[in-house]
Amino acid sequence: MTADLFLRPGADRRLGAGHLWVYSNEIDVQRSPLQAFTAGDRVAVRKADGVLLGSAYMEPQALICARLYAHGEDRALNAPLLQALAARALASREALLADACYRLIYGDSDGIPGLVVDRFGDYLVLQFHNAGIECYEAEIVAALVALLEPAGILLRADSRSRREQNLPERIEVVYGEVPETVPLRENGVSFQVPVFQGQKTGWFYDHRMARARLAAYAPGKRVLDVYSYIGGWGIQAAVFGASEVHFVDSSATALEGVRGNARLNGLEDRVQLRQGPAAETLQALQHEGETFDLVILDPPAFIQRRKDIKKGIKAYQRINELGLRLLRPGGVLVSGSCSMHLARADLMAAMQGAARRSGCELRVLEQGGQGPDHPVHPLIPETEYLKSVFARRLSPAGI
Repeated sequence: MTADLFLRPGADRRLGAGHLWVYSNEIDVQRSPLQAFTAGDRVAVRKADGVLLGSAYMEPQALICARLYAHGEDRALNAPLLQALAARALASREALLADACYRLIYGDSDGIPGLVVDRFGDYLVLQFHNAGIECYEAEIVAALVALLEPAGILLRADSRSRREQNLPERIEVVYGEVPETVPLRENGVSFQVPVFQGQKTGWFYDHRMARARLAAYAPGKRVLDVYSYIGGWGIQAAVFGASEVHFVDSSATALEGVRGNARLNGLEDRVQLRQGPAAETLQALQHEGETFDLVILDPPAFIQRRKDIKKGIKAYQRINELGLRLLRPGGVLVSGSCSMHLARADLMAAMQGAARRSGCELRVLEQGGQGPDHPVHPLIPETEYLKSVFARRLSPAGI
């Protein structure tokens, strides 16, 4: 029998409109004491008058104490439902993306809150972002196996959000076999991805569309790829015709990944690697008199929490200033941000501030966001986080 979760009077409007999150202060704790639930419990969410809003799983210790997965229905989060939701997401990806490499499940936007699934052809990598969804591991694996018959499924339950929730970390194969690195094709370019030891699931699919646009900017250019990781941006720039690409990352392991991906694409002669912290390395390159036609900045999230916005904006301005000081007049700066709390207008303002401090002017050529395998839920702005801006450093008038 499904337990009921009753809301306070008037607390149902957002959920009734299609949102998925139930906050703890919206619960009628007299009728539905939160201490009566454990993580993962299935509940029927009801308005104060008893009308059913939908089915959810519980996270009773969290501010978001329940997450809906079925609006207007009282049904279990079982393998058949999960397979249907995954099949719907799969159809969306296959309609728009040529290769079987993409984010297959993007949490709330695909109707399975807390779950991320990245596909690398015959291999899947899962992330559970809370204890509630982790309770459905067996059902999730069964649904994915029935839908895709993968060669292997790897669980990467080691995210920052899990650490913040004091959840145990796990990295393990939960179905079949998964090699240390798996093949990937993106925008027609080949990579090997370290799914066990790499960042997040091993790859960042979200900037796929912006990286594809490098085909218009890279031919014949000298390129600098900062925060390169294993070369998602820079290797594609080289394949698209860049004359040389310099990669900067603080991780020697990541740069070995760049080297391997350059070799995979026959680009060893166009690749230069530089290990070190981004800011210090860019300052050293400037001191050495280096300049570039195309500078790509794709840093980690400088703003993890809303309270960090002011400090984070300064960090974005600083790294963009350092990038601009290495950019030739007429060159293009590609500035990215994966900080959900950074508004696009604030990124543009940081870039303008960087230009002013660098003694130059910028003009925005185009902007991008996350690709179609990261769909945005219209009522959940948190599902839209990614930004990219392509801007030209203006040459002096008359030149």
